[in-house]
Amino acid sequence: MVGSLHAYHHVASGFAARLTQQELEAMSDMPGFLSAIPDQTYTVLTTHTPEFLGMNVAQGRRNYTSKFGAGVIIGVIDTGIFPDHPSFNDDGMPPPPAKWKGRCDFNGTSCNNKLIGARTLVAALSSQNGTRVPPVDDFGHGTHTASTAAGAAVLGANVLGQAVGVAAGMAPLAHIAMYKVCRGGCNGSDILAGIDAAVGDGCDVISMSLGGPSMPFHQDPLAIGTFGAMEKGVFVSVAAGNSGPVDSSLLNDAPWMLTVAAGTMDRSIRSTVQLGNGAYFHGETLYQPGDSPSVSYPLVYAGVSGKPLAELCGNGSLEGFDVKGKIVLCEFQRNISVITQGEEVLSGGGVGMILMNQFAIGYNTLAQAHVLPASSVDYYAGDAIRSYINSTANPVARISFEGTVLGTTPAPSIVFFSSRGPSLQAPGVLKPDITGPGVNVLAAWPFQVGVPSGPILVPKPSFNIISGTSMSTPHLAGIAAAIKSKHPDWSPAAIKSAMMTTADITDRSGHPMLDEQYATASFFATGAGHINPAKAAEPGLVYDISPDDYLGYLCSMYTSQEVSVIARRPINCSTVTVIDDGLLNYPSITVKIPETWNSTTPIVVQRKVKNVGEVPSVYYAAIDQPDGIAIVDVYPRVLEFTEANQEKSFSVVVSPGDGGARVVQGALRWVSEMHTVRSPISFMLP
Repeated sequence: MVGSLHAYHHVASGFAARLTQQELEAMSDMPGFLSAIPDQTYTVLTTHTPEFLGMNVAQGRRNYTSKFGAGVIIGVIDTGIFPDHPSFNDDGMPPPPAKWKGRCDFNGTSCNNKLIGARTLVAALSSQNGTRVPPVDDFGHGTHTASTAAGAAVLGANVLGQAVGVAAGMAPLAHIAMYKVCRGGCNGSDILAGIDAAVGDGCDVISMSLGGPSMPFHQDPLAIGTFGAMEKGVFVSVAAGNSGPVDSSLLNDAPWMLTVAAGTMDRSIRSTVQLGNGAYFHGETLYQPGDSPSVSYPLVYAGVSGKPLAELCGNGSLEGFDVKGKIVLCEFQRNISVITQGEEVLSGGGVGMILMNQFAIGYNTLAQAHVLPASSVDYYAGDAIRSYINSTANPVARISFEGTVLGTTPAPSIVFFSSRGPSLQAPGVLKPDITGPGVNVLAAWPFQVGVPSGPILVPKPSFNIISGTSMSTPHLAGIAAAIKSKHPDWSPAAIKSAMMTTADITDRSGHPMLDEQYATASFFATGAGHINPAKAAEPGLVYDISPDDYLGYLCSMYTSQEVSVIARRPINCSTVTVIDDGLLNYPSITVKIPETWNSTTPIVVQRKVKNVGEVPSVYYAAIDQPDGIAIVDVYPRVLEFTEANQEKSFSVVVSPGDGGARVVQGALRWVSEMHTVRSPISFMLP
């Protein structure tokens, strides 16, 4: 055997190695062999949020009455960490719990009672002589996500003077352990090693802002590893992906994971474009020159240069096109850096850039560190600016800078890049599960941001504002840690249920959450809704799921051998109570309508809830009926609880309606004097 890379002990039964085809064939004939999975490459999916989420920050110190993660260990599976950042200061932090078994691969005193562990699991970086390799973050992503989840409060945090305030993680009293699994890309074998180490070390929560190709769970190292973590009581928060708004672009969709979508906040780093005709449009930029020009400059659209794709202002696209002394209108494209676009405008002598969205991106704008005066505007503003250019012989414009603006609307809304369901691997389970803040998120960063650019370590604390489901994922991991601290005996499924059934379905103005086109967002964009941390800590009722329930669910999808790969032990599905995906005791409900459905055969979906609230308590059923395709009822319609942790079962009965759309949505709400426990219901036609 050539090149053993990792041995797995806690969440997988096996090892990673470099094998020739002949060696693999020989191994497959050995007793006990189950499966060999080719290594895959995954990618990272890349502070106002405490206030936005209703989590108080006062004078740089958090209101700790809800424990905010005390005694909980969050394992972050990512690109490494910059340990000397003040976000990882351990002032006031107690030592880690006695169960902690991890280690710190940094030299000296970099680890402390906040950053209690730091390991490198990238096989390509492993030292041949056994020397431990420090998990230095040379990308920034891991530092950002770790501080978002559980960073200490840092006064005066800002990026280029914007978004000034107190930067603090969701669970500032939780401990952090970093597991570096990425160097450029992230190999599935290394990710699995990171999960295995985190569980073995004693982590309570895992945050993974990583994603790769969608594949069956028995072939997916993230699904396999997180199943083992769940069995050992570890909560896992993962990113939904950044491939939206395309349907079924979702990643990380196993039901034992919390799959997190990304939403906006009510903060803008504002720049405003004013045209020569008096029209003006708000946009965003992190680069805010102190002296906004009072004069207007000639305005030109890059797309008229005649070169293919010149409207994207990519490298070399403006050569030979006169932009000197002008503001250039370019189009935003995900695969071209705004730095590249700005430098292209500067190289031609341009004085400013307006970056307009393409249609699919809609109304969303991102605050980014441009290299010149710029404004990122939505598609409809950009289209109006382009029409103005075409309407006059001498178009002009100016860009003014207004700094940080709070209270913008609508917020939260679903951002364009947030991947959408339905799940390809498990369409009977509604995914994503929930939405968290993922746009223009400020958190710790190892490098100086903006001009001068480049990965230059600086002695003062640096922060960065970036966007992605990578950013929403650690928010939910930190909130899970806070719930775990308050309810240490709750299972991962109970914590997930608490988050989902208390999520907000409206924005701050009380209107339904919108998507990037300002249309009402579907459940396949939002999941159960936007996280509400205060309500999630006291949900009233929870839908719990045992590891054996998941095995029954898996046996409805896969062979015994395939389920055995996930379970890490022999499973004979013929001896397991099989649970159809729609009957898994999930906090959301998906009903798949059969082709031959008729009024004499209603669909019955069963669920069971556990009382974790007041005793005694009475809950009454309320149904938000879907339009058209189905009529929903529930039996019994009243649930009475006389004991703590008492469980009650009920049935959701779905009867045919009078027709309608292919995907229809409704909800079931259990309402008591103190709580509303909401389960979204999605109906899918064949």
